[in-house]
Amino acid sequence: MTTATDTILAIDLGRYKSVACVYQRSSREHSFRTFDTTPAELTKLLARHPNSVVVIEACANAGWVHDHAVAAGHRVKVANTAAESWKFQHLKRKTDHDDAKRLAELEAIGQLPTVALPDPATRQRRMLIATRQELVGQRVRCQNRIRALFAGQGLPVPCGARAWTVTGLAGIEEQSKTLADCQPDDVWKGLLNLAVAQYRFLVEQIDQTEKRLDALASKDEATQLLESIPGVGPRTAEAVAAHLGDAKRFATAKQVGAYAGLVPKQYQSGVTDRKGRITRRGPGILRKLLVECAWCMLRYNPWARAQYARLTGGGASRKKPAIVALARKLLVRCWAMLRDGKPWRADPVPEPTKA
Repeated sequence: MTTATDTILAIDLGRYKSVACVYQRSSREHSFRTFDTTPAELTKLLARHPNSVVVIEACANAGWVHDHAVAAGHRVKVANTAAESWKFQHLKRKTDHDDAKRLAELEAIGQLPTVALPDPATRQRRMLIATRQELVGQRVRCQNRIRALFAGQGLPVPCGARAWTVTGLAGIEEQSKTLADCQPDDVWKGLLNLAVAQYRFLVEQIDQTEKRLDALASKDEATQLLESIPGVGPRTAEAVAAHLGDAKRFATAKQVGAYAGLVPKQYQSGVTDRKGRITRRGPGILRKLLVECAWCMLRYNPWARAQYARLTGGGASRKKPAIVALARKLLVRCWAMLRDGKPWRADPVPEPTKA
């Protein structure tokens, strides 16, 4: 005889089909069920196993499945598939049924690596931040394509920020034609016309996303607090605020650095203790923006300049590792500000180490 709390409902989520493993903690008995990944089918599955512990893995579908199960009165755990205990090594078979059973077994023995899932509003904000970052990347690729078209014809290549102003784009567009009007020997002008049109469209989309992000930031105290840091702009501040969330969920600065993947890998065995590159776990967008911001802070923030000089030993070597270390220190200070609810404090500024 099993109770509801004895039941683990582990679901391996797929885009179209999902596999659920109904696992009993006491007897280890289990059964599988395949269902369509839709809210209606999930509701039917949850109704068959009321008050069970629902275990899912972190993926694109995890958000709405988590909210649906919580609304139905279930306790939900989201597995961190990047953790070491989830790694599959030397397996001769790996199926959706195996994945679902593994989720259930790890939960049954209390070894399930979990990850905090933010609320729906924060998830939507993160999606908007990611979309803006993707659009910026597309804009850069479009600029490079325009430059390549000019270079391929032996013409002066557009360069500098002025090339992408209204006046600069008008000058570039003078060289273009609609693709239908191009002769066989000047098709590049038609391609240039398409590239310029795409560039204008991307600029408009980026403007729309940034306006919406600015509106959300104006109502978010955490973002406004982080913008008090010299050299930290709205894009970095909103990304840190959205990804850290409740700062008190981190107990130490080491946990914050590990969450962003800005701590070094470590291999220790016997007398061997070796550290390597950063782990790069966690949100990649957060790391990217922090590193970009660290470079920018060298111009505006005395604390950042002093930290950078100390990390490089006052020389010109190891610039990139020093910037990554500075990005981690910046994230830790952001976390401390959010935890304590206090604005940026310039002091103390460390003295640079003499070479």
